[in-house]
Amino acid sequence: MKLSKILENVETITKDYEDVEITGVTIDSREVKDGFLFICFEGTKFDGHTYIKDAIANGAKAIIVQKDVENLPGVEFIKTTSGRENIARIACNFYGNPSKEFKLIGITGTKGKTTTTYMIKSILEAHGLKVGLIGTIEIIVGNNKLSVSHNTTPDAVELQKYFRMMADEGVDAVVMEVSSHALALDRVLYSDFDIGVFTNLSQDHLDYHKTFEEYFTAKKKLFNLTKLAIVNIDSDYGKRVITETPCPKKTYAIDSSADITATNINIHPRNVIFDVEVGSEKHSGMVVKIPGKFSVYNALSAISVTKELGCSFDEMQKGFDKLNVPGRSEIVDINRDFTVMVDYAHSPESLKSILETTKEYAKGRVISVFGCGGDRDRTKRPIMGKISGEIADFTIITSDNPRTEEPLSIIHEIEEGIKETGKGYITIEDRASAIFYALKIAKKDDVIVIAGKGHEPYQILKNETIHFDDREQVVIQNEKLNK
Repeated sequence: MKLSKILENVETITKDYEDVEITGVTIDSREVKDGFLFICFEGTKFDGHTYIKDAIANGAKAIIVQKDVENLPGVEFIKTTSGRENIARIACNFYGNPSKEFKLIGITGTKGKTTTTYMIKSILEAHGLKVGLIGTIEIIVGNNKLSVSHNTTPDAVELQKYFRMMADEGVDAVVMEVSSHALALDRVLYSDFDIGVFTNLSQDHLDYHKTFEEYFTAKKKLFNLTKLAIVNIDSDYGKRVITETPCPKKTYAIDSSADITATNINIHPRNVIFDVEVGSEKHSGMVVKIPGKFSVYNALSAISVTKELGCSFDEMQKGFDKLNVPGRSEIVDINRDFTVMVDYAHSPESLKSILETTKEYAKGRVISVFGCGGDRDRTKRPIMGKISGEIADFTIITSDNPRTEEPLSIIHEIEEGIKETGKGYITIEDRASAIFYALKIAKKDDVIVIAGKGHEPYQILKNETIHFDDREQVVIQNEKLNK
């Protein structure tokens, strides 16, 4: 593609450049190949301008810059006014605006994004559509996994590349998680969203956004990009989305009057059953295999979206029946007289939700096993300690991706919160040992909730990433216990 075509609607300071043929676009100098356009920008950790010579050595034909740099011979240098916004525009141009070729559904909020995307995908497939998914766990088209995710939402260039692959595969719809980081960093700018969903908002990512209002402002940006918003109005922030964003809206709720509501909710150890009302239309006995009130909210999100796309209630139930979300309220079967559940809950609100839900149906004790990630929002650590102490019958505080921090320092900050409750707890730094201890003390009808990592198959220790999967460890530690 000609450089001039790629730069359509991009505001450039440099007006005079040779219109060379470009074979690829990237923001990573290591990915540059012969004929590529390399886009420099200042990130939170790296400045692409320092890698210009590396990009040229790898074959770059043109360089996009935001700074004054030395123009080297044989390469076109184009200075632009805005870094991240231009990355999104350039990516859309190069890949031919692929999101216009299918229905694009974006899910944002603190909790429920991952499960809701899988629900929507499953229902749309029951409706007979070919569906792509982009999210925290993986990127897939139909049954084909394209990639394991590194970010909840890929960078702008990578995102448009995946959209192009999906469009070329003939997908009818793509459902994706849209993180606050992605919105703040303009990764999804110029993507053609047909439906945007707001699930809820609670404390998370304040290490990045600094204030809760800044976090919410980032989330709201999705609803400047979408044709229709579907909003949970049981959330106070959902009510603000209704009044503070410009697109048309539809609503869902359990406790408020809304376009789609759930009634007669019955939570069981292995599922939740409820009725759905859409205006005057009613469907009784909808069953979702993940127990809890939060599952009803996720299901209402999915029902609202798929209703817009023409799905019947029978197709919705078929989708829920086939639903499998790795690491979300996932039961690990070890043939014991107690239950072990692994969940991704890693924020105060999500930990509270999973523990309260479990408490509702557990016949025995609820044993909580969790930690907090290093180099992330420190303010939530004592809050999560207090939540576990208030709800669980016993808590095991352990390590969870400490990164560059000392694990025991993180654990001590969590302890400050749980001490306020006066409830029983123990600290075990090694996560495998913590899981072993939970299995050792569990009695008949107890439920062990191992929270924080969910689907993640790793631990990040200092600058090292090691293999560690909570689900595998439950099996390993159970076998050790039985010896």
